[in-house]
Amino acid sequence: MFTRVVKALYGLHQAPRAWYETLANYLLGNGFKRGKIDQTLFIKKQKGDILLVQVYVDDIIFGSTNKDLCTGFEKLMKDKFQMSSMGELTFFLGLQVQQKEDGIFISQDKYVAEILKKFNYTDVKSASTPVDLEKPLVKDGDADDVDVHLYRSMIGSLMYLTASRPDIMFVVCACARFQVTLKTSHLLAVKRIFRYLKGKPTLGLWYSRDSPFELVAYTDSDYAGATQDRKSTTGGCQFLGNMLISWQYKKQTVVATSTTKAEYVAAASCYGQVLWIQNQLLDYGYNFMHTVINIDNNSTICIIENPAQHSKTKHIEIRHHFIRDCNAKMLIQMVKIYTDHNVADLLTKGFDAGRFQYLVSSIGMLNP
Repeated sequence: MFTRVVKALYGLHQAPRAWYETLANYLLGNGFKRGKIDQTLFIKKQKGDILLVQVYVDDIIFGSTNKDLCTGFEKLMKDKFQMSSMGELTFFLGLQVQQKEDGIFISQDKYVAEILKKFNYTDVKSASTPVDLEKPLVKDGDADDVDVHLYRSMIGSLMYLTASRPDIMFVVCACARFQVTLKTSHLLAVKRIFRYLKGKPTLGLWYSRDSPFELVAYTDSDYAGATQDRKSTTGGCQFLGNMLISWQYKKQTVVATSTTKAEYVAAASCYGQVLWIQNQLLDYGYNFMHTVINIDNNSTICIIENPAQHSKTKHIEIRHHFIRDCNAKMLIQMVKIYTDHNVADLLTKGFDAGRFQYLVSSIGMLNP
């Protein structure tokens, strides 16, 4: 009978909502406040200390500036629910977390080993970059067809890996566009990614304890980079000091008529993420308004800062223009940088080995 009850409870579509509502009401009744941006974040402040509780279904991560608050939270949860504490965070949602005295290292090297073994790439020759610049991805209608299920399985495995590997995000997403009309050349491009992972299996993100704590963003675009429809590619990444906390890659939905227009759309997309982070950090007690967004296009900065340029951008969709209002309100500051120093470039196109390794190290990726 007990098994039937458990199966009925967890098999219901409304079970996660019912569980979350029960947990939320319990925490709110014990002095916690819910995050204004992230509804699964609960915050408790006490005498200058803060306790953060992040909920993901029935998995909970919590941390505090005071160890006594953590101990008290464990007792609070055990008084109400049948829960067990797993101790210091080492593994969460497929991410490996190594906590050291001078910082935290996040990687997925165990998962990399699993997919290399799954697709028989444990003994192949490694590649220095995940992209072959001499073989661009095109429709290639005259080439031979390949196994659709194998290709999609490989792409799906790689997409999950991009949670901690921004170095492969561009090429994985580019290959994912060909899951319907895939050919031999596309499968070879995916195999190249696996060969790169074979040579860099333990690469991960390093979060130093001594890093400055300031929100900074980078935005870039690859004008008409999509060979099929000539749409541009948007790339963006956000840092706290020198620690990468978020990154984006997306093919733009509109066809830009110039590099400036493509950069403008990319900047608006980047600020959308920055705005979310700004408000999320307010819940933590940090105000990072007037965030610097680095861009390598002066014309885009002029369009954002000068209302007189409005007549030249009438063909751009209205939803991209909110960045002008945010700039006028001093929520952001657009800063021109040299293209060589724009680390968001990593998310828009492929590079030779030298430039690629420079960008990878610049965003804080290294081996443990």
